[in-house]
Amino acid sequence: MLEINSDFIFRSVFAFLWLEFTWELYLSYRQHQVYKKSNKPPPELEKHFSSEMFQKARLYGLDKSGYGIVHGLFNQIFSTVLILLNGHAYFWNLSHSVLLALNLPPDNEIVRSMVFTVILSSFSTLVDMPFTIYYTFWLEERHGFNKQTPGFFIKDTIKKYIVGMLISLPLVAAVIFIVQSGGDYFFLYLWSFVTLVIVLLMTVYPDYIAPLFDKYSPLPEGELKSDIEKLAASIEFPLKKLYVVEGSKRSSHSNAYFYGFFNNKRIVLFDTLIEGYVKEEPETTEKSEKVLKKGCNNAEILAVLGHELGHWKLNHVTKNIVISEVNILFMFTVFNALFQYRPLYEAFGFHDSQPIFIGLYIVTSYIFSPYNAILSFLTTLLSRHFEFEADRFAKKLGHAVNLKSSLIKLNLDNLGFPNYDWLYSSWHHSHPTLLQRLNALDKTE
Repeated sequence: MLEINSDFIFRSVFAFLWLEFTWELYLSYRQHQVYKKSNKPPPELEKHFSSEMFQKARLYGLDKSGYGIVHGLFNQIFSTVLILLNGHAYFWNLSHSVLLALNLPPDNEIVRSMVFTVILSSFSTLVDMPFTIYYTFWLEERHGFNKQTPGFFIKDTIKKYIVGMLISLPLVAAVIFIVQSGGDYFFLYLWSFVTLVIVLLMTVYPDYIAPLFDKYSPLPEGELKSDIEKLAASIEFPLKKLYVVEGSKRSSHSNAYFYGFFNNKRIVLFDTLIEGYVKEEPETTEKSEKVLKKGCNNAEILAVLGHELGHWKLNHVTKNIVISEVNILFMFTVFNALFQYRPLYEAFGFHDSQPIFIGLYIVTSYIFSPYNAILSFLTTLLSRHFEFEADRFAKKLGHAVNLKSSLIKLNLDNLGFPNYDWLYSSWHHSHPTLLQRLNALDKTE
């Protein structure tokens, strides 16, 4: 193996982190200027945006952009300080002290790694909490999206933390055990294990974990349910259940998705997606009319689901899983080649030990940073391609007109801004812009 000292690794990681941040900051600045300087939507969308709605969307985008820049700068400074002060080594040593205080074996790497995970996760959560509170209770609240009460937010945060720990700690233990006992081909066993975990979580999460945070109810009998079942049957989608999730308790943003393996598929609609489904106590008649206009009518919901089911019919989900699995195998293969390389640990302040979990963290989070940035951009391009394909699928089903109107409605309901810097959009947007999708739907076959 080529000998690369710890100082070179440290400088390379440090340089790329700041290079990547500078690039992201430049892109964010370009889009921020679009929010500041735009005074009207593209000509093709002017009839859909009143001056009041355009201004609301512009101010929402401006607030989110400013928040993103400040939050990104804070995270970059935080990461820099953590690396410069050997923060990971400090928390690793702290986990040793915690185990001694609890009269637990401090030299058991599995137990110590689990304690390290709890400490680092808790610290990161607390450090980021002011930003989460600000975003939820000021930014989203200011623009009419937040529906959480402080009590709901606190309970939700605690539940997320507990569930996260209950899932991640056994995984940390299993990963270390596999590396310790797997021999020369541990990376293959590790990849197989992670694949099984992903499949298990995709199966278990919607039925047993997601309901811990939001209420899921069967879609009531009626025209909408019958039409969705007919749509699913027309393309041989094995629909088993239809749910409505009470997303309005959390936010007024809307969405729809499907999940499940093989012949056990479910469709979930956010209650905020269905026109008039969310009942709010209006202050005035005018406000009541505005509330009831939010969401999509039945035909538009069918068009949205025609798009979503297009992802299934065109095997987009399968393709994404295959890409993810190949990527995971590649990362574990590289980790196999590097995890015993001492300078890798010394670069982050680990001069006396080479903890397996720390090695995996360093490789996937720092060594792979350039690769991750490129891969993220390529998967973003692929995602946009898939979105266009799913739109064309919905169009072939005869839903082009209603899909266009639903895209416009959802964009307005979520205060989506119609103007974007092309470079920012190319790098960040996993979905084409509203105008791009409308223009594509207008094209003849």
